[in-house]
Amino acid sequence: MAGPPAIIWEHEVRRLLHYRELIPRLEEALGKFSRRDSAEVLQPVRSSVPLHKHRGFMLSMPTYMENSGVLSTKLVCFYNREEGSSLPAVQASVLLMDPEYGNVKAVMDGEVITCMRTAAVSAISTKLLMRPEAEVLAILGTGKQALSHYTVFTEMFSFKEVRVWSRSGQGLQRFCQSVSGPVTPCVSVEEAVRGADAIATVTRSTEPVLFGRWVKPGAHVAAVGACRPDWRELDDALMREAVVYVDSREGAMSESGDVILSGAEMFAELGDVVNGTKPAHREKTTVFKSLGMGVQDAVSAQLVYDKWTAQASKQ
Repeated sequence: MAGPPAIIWEHEVRRLLHYRELIPRLEEALGKFSRRDSAEVLQPVRSSVPLHKHRGFMLSMPTYMENSGVLSTKLVCFYNREEGSSLPAVQASVLLMDPEYGNVKAVMDGEVITCMRTAAVSAISTKLLMRPEAEVLAILGTGKQALSHYTVFTEMFSFKEVRVWSRSGQGLQRFCQSVSGPVTPCVSVEEAVRGADAIATVTRSTEPVLFGRWVKPGAHVAAVGACRPDWRELDDALMREAVVYVDSREGAMSESGDVILSGAEMFAELGDVVNGTKPAHREKTTVFKSLGMGVQDAVSAQLVYDKWTAQASKQ
């Protein structure tokens, strides 16, 4: 008979999860997801329940990796908060289950997983699509996703300058004080992105904040915000002129306002590039539209659980 599930709190997830171990697992998972002839990743488009009173949504993101024996779901609530709100924009929990018996093996904090796996996949897209001589990174937004993107991007790449923009001067100041390396605060999006080789958009915007006329030809954009079909971060010009990559075609057609409202053509899933079935157009302006997938949470949660059980067995 199965015992009670392990409860793995935020501080433990943060202690156990590291980019150097997570990134190769996520890259492998992206490739598996994009192999449509494989039953290795079974993942429906996430379901959404609107929380109208609170300007938010609850999402359910189940995934089963048959060959790996990984069964999980993430429950996440996210909100379109007012600037300066003290309430969290995202709250998430991940349930890891035994696929044979159906019991819950572990319940773990999902916020760290969400931040880290999202930033890690953005970094994978940048590794695959950014020009090798890149020197300047711009980050639009200063929330938790901005911090996780700064951490992994500066860990993986050697940018000479990192520029940061926020609608909130207070948020910009807090961000600059939170990071260990040098940053250049910018008063406008245009100032931040002009001449930048890589751009990460991690905003709460529902209208475009990044315009194609400001983007350097050949730059790579990792677009992380705007995860609803009527929300935007990028304008039509950028979406239509760039080579657009997505994490999931089905997910983007269902949830990405940047894709749906611009009518932009999706060139490939990122997993197609990992698998070598589609090229990485480094010489062109590229956009990776990230929505996040259950398989990313499943791989991350399994890594945390494996390390947690290994350490518990030694005690």
